[in-house]
Amino acid sequence: MSLTRREFLEAMVAASAAGFSMNAWAGEKGSWRPAESDMYDLPKFGNVSLLHYTDCHAQLKPVHFREPDVNIGVGDMQGKPPVLAGEKMLEYFDIEPGTPLAHAVTHLDFKYAAEKYGRLGGFSHLSTLVQKLRAERPNSLLLDGGDTWQGSATSLWTNGQDMVDAQKLLGVDIMVGHWEFTFGDERVMEIIENDFKPNNIDFLAQNVEDRDWGDPVFDPYTIREMNGVPVAVIGQAFPYTSVANPDYMFPDWSFGIRDEHMQRMIDECREKGAKVVAILSHNGMVTDMEMARRLRDVDIIMGGHTHDAVPGAMEIENAGGEKTLVTNAGSNGKFLGVMDLDVTDSGIRDYKFTLLPVFSNLLEADAEMEEHIRKVREPYEDKLNEELAVTEGVLYRRGNFNGTFDEVIMDAMIKEMDAEVALSPGFRWGISVLPGAPITFEELMTQTATTYSETQRNEMSGEQLKNALEDVANSIFNANPYHHRGGDMVRTSGIEYTIDPHESMGSRISDMHINGEPVDPDKSYVVAGWANVHEPLDTDPVWDVVASYLREHDTISPGKPYLPKLKNVEGDPGLARSS
Repeated sequence: MSLTRREFLEAMVAASAAGFSMNAWAGEKGSWRPAESDMYDLPKFGNVSLLHYTDCHAQLKPVHFREPDVNIGVGDMQGKPPVLAGEKMLEYFDIEPGTPLAHAVTHLDFKYAAEKYGRLGGFSHLSTLVQKLRAERPNSLLLDGGDTWQGSATSLWTNGQDMVDAQKLLGVDIMVGHWEFTFGDERVMEIIENDFKPNNIDFLAQNVEDRDWGDPVFDPYTIREMNGVPVAVIGQAFPYTSVANPDYMFPDWSFGIRDEHMQRMIDECREKGAKVVAILSHNGMVTDMEMARRLRDVDIIMGGHTHDAVPGAMEIENAGGEKTLVTNAGSNGKFLGVMDLDVTDSGIRDYKFTLLPVFSNLLEADAEMEEHIRKVREPYEDKLNEELAVTEGVLYRRGNFNGTFDEVIMDAMIKEMDAEVALSPGFRWGISVLPGAPITFEELMTQTATTYSETQRNEMSGEQLKNALEDVANSIFNANPYHHRGGDMVRTSGIEYTIDPHESMGSRISDMHINGEPVDPDKSYVVAGWANVHEPLDTDPVWDVVASYLREHDTISPGKPYLPKLKNVEGDPGLARSS
């Protein structure tokens, strides 16, 4: 029997009313407790407060976003935050299961908990929370960790202006960047000059230089006085931007980690009287923790890029034998990190860090921000709200290997582009869709909206395919944190393989098969892909390909996403999903 889209929705509503759930659950449904009414009554502490959000990926409206069930660690990182998943994350931070925070930071029983607690984030609700905390913490700084202008249809169509105007309304003080650079160097500088400087917003990056002359492109740091305390914030842009994204979009800029220059900036801030030195980073959390070990005299690194929802500050022994606090505030507007500091003339005496989930059902929408969002979306509402198909299961992306939304994208590419194999980037952005819900064009764009999303169909040899998998695996599972570029494994369809995350470059991938046959290194295979970083293409964007595929289906039935055969990962606390 084939149901129409409307019939399927009606059946799902009826099943829900009857108490039937299509999502497996290992415990009692009633174990998810209601949110406490005082969740956002955070007692004031100290005299300096830093409010931090990161990696919202242009999500102005509240979203569902499923955290990973596969988040494997290697080397010294194994078994430690941020590479934990599920119950192990809760155990490490002593978080009670069945609580709103447990839902926010894990994938556990995602469908049921998401239906119970509702969507998270949304700039209107984030704005309300920021205003409340700022009223209680005068002169606090609001830090934006980057990846703010990219990730939605409206951001793409307005050239990032919808998010820039939202940042100004939110009251952002300081920002760093990554995906922002994919709008091109001229657009970035235009926003800094015309939008940020008149509103006293600092765009910082100590590690971006002119490619030819080595001159700084952006201010490296700013020093702001907070309740009589000089506080320095140093910017660290994503150091591998010119590798992970098309460098023809910013041909004159050079990126890197640049520890030595960072240490000089720290020393310079101290010489100018800073009592607190914080780094606003887009390195990724494991890289931030390694940076903390290598530097001296830095108090805090508040980081982003890897979308790690870590509900505590990690205390890292730094090169000076003291402690540096490292935090990460998740993604998609789901969280606001609150770092409260008790600072004296001799420095930080004590601190309290809280990761607050932004539950849209518990925070009223700020009227001014809501009006901005309404106006910026109004010209595009019909396109955004087009219902392409209905999903019978949870659609999500985040996790070291394939997600269900990735599977939909690759199924579409294989069919529409007549390919044997599909490869899709392991981006960590892209919201989740619950069973029974329509997949709208807007939700498709949260998975695919970049300035270089064109598709390509070409031939690759078996050897080239293996090398491509090895290269990405070396970035994700490298024992040296400074070699991490972020993201997850390239998504694959049509290929089966075995991976040992603990092996070295060239030896992690083995036993590759295509359509059930062992991969011949010399044979050519037809491969569909998208988001080429090497050159601009004049082809269909991937969202057109996937939208065309979805329109041919009333419903989509995502099964368990492909997980390669894993070696030497037994007992890894980042592996909550059975292999």
